[in-house]
Amino acid sequence: MTKNDLTVSEIERQNILNNAYALAEIEKGIGIKGIPFEGKTVLLKEQVASFFEVTTRTIENLLSNHEGELQKNGYRVLKGQKLKDFKTVVWEEFGNEIDFGSKTTQLGIFEFRAFLNLGMLLTDGERARTLRNTILDIVIDTINKKTGGGTKYINQRDEDFIHSYFAEENYRKEFTDALNKYVSLDKIKYPIYTDKIYLSIFKENAREYRKVLKLHSRDKVRDTFYSEILDLVASYEYGFAKTLEEAFNIKKRKLSVSETDHLFSDFENLPHWKPLVERARIKMASRDLAFRDALHLQLSEYISPVKADEFERFLGEKSKELAERMEEAKDVFKRLKERE
Repeated sequence: MTKNDLTVSEIERQNILNNAYALAEIEKGIGIKGIPFEGKTVLLKEQVASFFEVTTRTIENLLSNHEGELQKNGYRVLKGQKLKDFKTVVWEEFGNEIDFGSKTTQLGIFEFRAFLNLGMLLTDGERARTLRNTILDIVIDTINKKTGGGTKYINQRDEDFIHSYFAEENYRKEFTDALNKYVSLDKIKYPIYTDKIYLSIFKENAREYRKVLKLHSRDKVRDTFYSEILDLVASYEYGFAKTLEEAFNIKKRKLSVSETDHLFSDFENLPHWKPLVERARIKMASRDLAFRDALHLQLSEYISPVKADEFERFLGEKSKELAERMEEAKDVFKRLKERE
């Protein structure tokens, strides 16, 4: 994540604002004093302007230009009874220190997320630049702390990973067996058609994927796949294995390279793949940017903010290290072994 992205990229901003774990650390780190209201810390326009050392007019301009984004992240306008309740809280907390004026009938307030949102949008002022740097440092530290110092295998913290991983291993064998039995090509056919699957799903072959994630030669590509990617790869492998088997049974001989390529082209263009592939691309591109600081250029159009429940899934209480999950899954593996 580069330190210049926040002022221009709503996706980068939203990834931070959806990360409840980082937000809690940022709020502690900044230590800004706001107004306690309905269980949250809120600030007035004047307080925000004072913190960033800008005019209230600057804040109003940002509100005008980014109203939808700021409302999504906790900017709201109080009216009626809500405003009366808020004034009561302010009076009890600050007394005459804050004067709304007797004719105030509506008042905008910023929850902490909206306050941070403004800091990411402000292009002028040393305070805003310092805040952005602090935010980025805390986000990186929080994710590293949650993952034990690295995010290469953050995918394995998902409770669905183990099942998807071992299921894909079985379907992988079906795939390699089919290539061996039905395709007339030497051992190079295994990486060739594996890459065709990767290119079809996420537009990168294994070598390109390794480069994006900065994997070492000893790292296994599939160990870094999210469960949804593993599931889709397994579906491709098993489906294409059956396609090869059917073609072999019709021709009564091994298939040539050109015949196999033609079969794969028809296979990957089957209409039922489209929604599954698009979902997989969104998951991979969005999560890798948010969690691994890895940008898949070929999937740029699929990047969207990672939702709050995704941060919970990979960083929260339900997420665990693979070793813990393996220990818990011993009985499952034992039963699978007994069935063989």
